[in-house]
Amino acid sequence: MALENEIHNLLKKDSYDFDDLIKIMEILRKNCPWDKKQTFDSLVKYLEEEVCELIEAIIKKDYENMKEELGDLLLQVVFYSQIAKEKGLFDINKVRWKVI
Repeated sequence: MALENEIHNLLKKDSYDFDDLIKIMEILRKNCPWDKKQTFDSLVKYLEEEVCELIEAIIKKDYENMKEELGDLLLQVVFYSQIAKEKGLFDINKVRWKVI
């Protein structure tokens, strides 16, 4: 029931913030079979794809697509960070503060 409440509360929102993205990834990793089985290695092909799509958008000066691809890349960062958290390596907060 707690999971249903979390999902319900997220779906009621008009907009989402970074913490919501982190929460959604936590939910997916615990409950979605595909997300649960992903590893650092299995996600590399998706990371490469997103980086290539971002580069293409930059070269084409397609700023709307660039925004979308940056979002996809951000999702990859959150995904990798969630896996790292589960392994006791680091979490997204450690990643955020390494940027500075």
